[in-house]
Amino acid sequence: MDRMLQIEGLTKQFGSFTAVDNISFSVNRGEVLGFLGPNGAGKTTAMRMVTGFLTPTSGTAYVGGHDVTTAPLEVKRRIGYLPEGAPLYEDMTPSELLAFISDVRGLSGAVKREAISTAASRINIEHVMHQAIGTLSKGYKRRVGIAQAILHDPEILILDEPTDGLDPNQKHEVRKLINEMAKDKVIVISTHLLDEVDTVCSRAIVIARGKIVADGTPADLESRSELHNAVTLRLAAAQSEKAKGAIEAVAGVDRVVEAASEGDFANFTAYPKNGQVVVDQVSAALKTAEIDVLEIQAERGRLDEVFRRITTGA
Repeated sequence: MDRMLQIEGLTKQFGSFTAVDNISFSVNRGEVLGFLGPNGAGKTTAMRMVTGFLTPTSGTAYVGGHDVTTAPLEVKRRIGYLPEGAPLYEDMTPSELLAFISDVRGLSGAVKREAISTAASRINIEHVMHQAIGTLSKGYKRRVGIAQAILHDPEILILDEPTDGLDPNQKHEVRKLINEMAKDKVIVISTHLLDEVDTVCSRAIVIARGKIVADGTPADLESRSELHNAVTLRLAAAQSEKAKGAIEAVAGVDRVVEAASEGDFANFTAYPKNGQVVVDQVSAALKTAEIDVLEIQAERGRLDEVFRRITTGA
């Protein structure tokens, strides 16, 4: 197991306010970690400490075995960082900015030219390379920010809201790039977009009020949803009472909830006991009762419901 990022007791206080409260976790090569939380939860503060932009009040982080507090330059060599809002020099062109970042990173000659060309191609900004950054759309500015983060082919990528401001096609391109790069890197994505976690992340950590409140795969989090393995179905409204009785008689069903009817159709959700799989039993019960079902499916669970519950304590 190639542990590339290790965070131990990381804490940051601003006066009497604790923004990040004693968090610890590690990330291995090949993992894409979604770092989730509501606004003000401490996500960005934690990322700034890992990248060396903020000094921890206590605790530390190790990047490739190097302590962020005692070996900051070694840490920065190994990290590509897209900050929140992607601050850029707007009077520069992307070409000039990437050349400047290359110089800062110690790249020169053919290596520098290849790094700039590769980053521009991978993030698809070649056609705006000589246009002032200040004239670019928010989406293209975000792309330029990602290009500078991947320029030196870092072992660890920390991306704060990487698809913020991108249209659906641009989001797809960036998520595809993240999946392509994930095989031999550690990628940490700070985001509030739950579909991003489901699409690109192999693991998710949820932080609220500065503390970690959940850590697992997206499937693990979905399994904590009240809707995990629930059965949703649609049928003729005329058969709704008979259908509800048949479903409630299934041993593994805890309760049946009917949504607002839509004209001639009724919609039901059958919640299972202890998250067990009941879709086959529900389907068989309806067939035995000679009820025609228009639609039926088992739910995986919903990340938005789990996120809301664990971050608000509801």
